[in-house]
Amino acid sequence: MTYLFDIGNVLLAFDFMPALQKLTGENSKLNAIPLLMKKKDELESGKLSATSFMVIARELLDYNGSDSQFIETWNSIFTKIPANFELAKSLKKKGHRLILFSNISSLHARHCLDKYQLDKIFDHAVFSYEIGAIKPADAYFTRAFEKFNIDPQQSIYIDDMLENITAGKKHGLKSFCYDYNKHQDLLTWLDDQTSNQ
Repeated sequence: MTYLFDIGNVLLAFDFMPALQKLTGENSKLNAIPLLMKKKDELESGKLSATSFMVIARELLDYNGSDSQFIETWNSIFTKIPANFELAKSLKKKGHRLILFSNISSLHARHCLDKYQLDKIFDHAVFSYEIGAIKPADAYFTRAFEKFNIDPQQSIYIDDMLENITAGKKHGLKSFCYDYNKHQDLLTWLDDQTSNQ
């Protein structure tokens, strides 16, 4: 069986606001944060480079620090969800194939792989910025399936966003919408999936 794990709010909880507040200067543009978050989607889809994104962020937020400080703050948004790390490790020990399945930028991806050593648990990663599409777009799923030879009927997909889960089901994946405050619901659902095989 192949298990597809989203990163945000499945493996790592995240909150952009504290980081954005630290990066915002006194003369930031009106609606700077929502405007920048729209650009984040372009960054995560690979349409915008990290360098270009930081140029835009400087302008919108009135950020005057170094690029390295920006990256460090931008990457400070994550908090590990231990229960799903343990779940992933247990699935790995049982011989299942594990794939990261995430809308993510090059900035966050490298940080998450390095700090949380995700590449020691997961066999592969489908990162939106690398394949040029973000969930729930059809292109994300079809490109991922082709690149990693994913058989939807033999795959389980875990994500926290309902629209992504809806898309996953549309593409034939056994899909579960995760809430880290209700972790037992996931375990119960997984038990049901394996018992029905």
